[in-house]
Amino acid sequence: MSIIPARLLPILQATFINHFHQRLLRTVACRGLRTMEPLRATQDPQVMTTLTGVDTKPQAPTSRDPAMEGLNPTPVDPPEQEKTQRTGLLQGETVVREGKATILFPSANEVFYNPVQEFNRDLTCAVLTEFARDEMALRGVKVLVPGEKRVVVSLADEKVGPKEAMSEDEEEGGDKGVEEPIITAAVGERCEKGLSVLEGLAASGLRSVRFALEVPGLRSITANDFSAKAAALIARNAQHNGVTHLLQASQRDASMLMYEMRGKKERYDVIDLDPYGSPACFLDAAVQAVAEGGLLCVTCTDMAVMAGNSGETCYSKYGSISIKAKYCHEMALRIILHSLDQRAAVYQRYIHPLLCVSVDFYIRVFVRVRTGQAVVKNSASKQALVYNCVGCGSFHLQRMGKRTTQGKHVKYSAATGPPVGPDCEHCGHRHQLGGPVWGESLHDVAFVQKVLSAVSANPSRFGTARRIEGMLSMVTEELQDVPLYYTVDNLSSTLHCSTPPLLQFRSALLHAGYRVSLSHACKNALKTDAPPRILWDIMRCWEKSNPVKRERQSESSPAHRILNTEPILQACFDVREDANPQSRRRHLTRFQENPEPNWGPKARAKEGGGGVTTHLEDKRKQCQNKRKNQITDAAQLKSFPCKRFRKVRARARTVRNAVTPMTWTRRVEFSPAPVIGTPVSSRPLAAPFHTPAALETIRVSY
Repeated sequence: MSIIPARLLPILQATFINHFHQRLLRTVACRGLRTMEPLRATQDPQVMTTLTGVDTKPQAPTSRDPAMEGLNPTPVDPPEQEKTQRTGLLQGETVVREGKATILFPSANEVFYNPVQEFNRDLTCAVLTEFARDEMALRGVKVLVPGEKRVVVSLADEKVGPKEAMSEDEEEGGDKGVEEPIITAAVGERCEKGLSVLEGLAASGLRSVRFALEVPGLRSITANDFSAKAAALIARNAQHNGVTHLLQASQRDASMLMYEMRGKKERYDVIDLDPYGSPACFLDAAVQAVAEGGLLCVTCTDMAVMAGNSGETCYSKYGSISIKAKYCHEMALRIILHSLDQRAAVYQRYIHPLLCVSVDFYIRVFVRVRTGQAVVKNSASKQALVYNCVGCGSFHLQRMGKRTTQGKHVKYSAATGPPVGPDCEHCGHRHQLGGPVWGESLHDVAFVQKVLSAVSANPSRFGTARRIEGMLSMVTEELQDVPLYYTVDNLSSTLHCSTPPLLQFRSALLHAGYRVSLSHACKNALKTDAPPRILWDIMRCWEKSNPVKRERQSESSPAHRILNTEPILQACFDVREDANPQSRRRHLTRFQENPEPNWGPKARAKEGGGGVTTHLEDKRKQCQNKRKNQITDAAQLKSFPCKRFRKVRARARTVRNAVTPMTWTRRVEFSPAPVIGTPVSSRPLAAPFHTPAALETIRVSY
């Protein structure tokens, strides 16, 4: 056995690395890899890339003792070599960092990505962590979240009080004297008793990679996308972050993939759907592929349809007609819940909403899906029609079914209605009919409180933790049994009067004996169990102290009809202490400001790339407020960017100046006069000839 001197080791090591690098470059050049194609030769065998439509699942190590199956979820960790291996950047790629994930992302718009939806992904990770905590507790597994501190109450010292907050590591170290083995699940580890997750439309795989790195108690994650480039990018990102032992890339149609996993033993514990636009085409497969008691997460970005701009389109997609009203964002949440419950009821399943929020330009719902034929019968009584007055904005809800309980017996019957007359009793205008919508609670307050406590105790875990805390605080303060809401500015706009302060209006409702709360869906919203007549009585009392010019009001206007009616309730506007909720007192971040320019919905990913160019952004800035600042001078129209005919005219002028002299051809009619060639009319022929006539083509040069 030969001995190599120590001084030669660095030289030999550099020579070996250079030789290996040259062989790798020759292999890549021979294969002709494109920009988005993954380096399969350097990938770990456990990575599943279904670019050909055939799933290749990773094989678990066979050296494991069968007797220890399920007792310790950590032996399936990736090898140390895989943890340290990282994929290099290809041409045109950039690195996107969010949470604990580092994503390789192409510079072109070939795979969809919107950085503004970081709040969506952070909230999903927080909800999924608490869902996994509850589910793993039922399976005898304890999840561990790094940096989390919780208040632990000891039953032995219950009279003394709760212990001080301790971290998970300290709590685990303090239980060394316990004889019974504790099964734990940490982030980044594969748990045999854990949850199976499906992200149906994964794009770059950022959300799935964050699940693998930040959510404990997971058994497998399937990141699916129909695009071949997206599926290849998912596989590369999984290897780049060292989560190939948990994350599997798949290139399938999302609906077909979920339809194939409808079996009770093959269903997913968690399904996440975040499509570009409407998720309507995926809902039927999703409610079947989610496991019993599983979590279904759905995002809708087609708010123009769900907020009332296209009621007929909303009905074709979700089976409900949307109304263009001030409460349109909460109504959009209730429309998607109605659609989910209706599709689940076909298969004797029902939904239980955990958290439903309206954020920025989209809505996000988290629901649990269960099976029960008896509970499905309550579905009709959970849906409601909405009668909305087009004059004053008053609304009434009509349940579609009636449920009567007599001891242990439950009777179902049709509901009676309508709750309104032909015209509005307050302003005399007609009603619009919308819905059906979900009429029950939007949130499970106990579950939301768990998520809020976990985020507040560990604020450094998420980049948008402050906004999550503010949003969930408002959710817990909402009236859960009161659908929809009013806005103070809309009530004042109807009467053409000054707007009362929010605290005074809330105090007037509290003095009258009614409940009132804010809403996370709108900044100045009021959710109250007071009927519309009470609201208008309060506004009449406010108008008396802040009068309007009634002589300018039309007799047919809603303001004239409402103000000419004497109020029955004498409102008291003295500010009460309980009129200001805790989230408002603490100045929590409830409604964020615009994070960046053009922060709304991004352009759809294209096969050949090409997103929002600089020229398009400049054109958007020029076209802003074009209706407010209309141009009256005709001389300025030549430079106006939205006049296409100006560009066409300038192009035609350029061609005419370049070609001189210019010739043109025209057809004229001649009469059979003795002098041939004398034109009778130089106008173009309006109709074809019925009799033969002499035609001649004349070329005129000038």
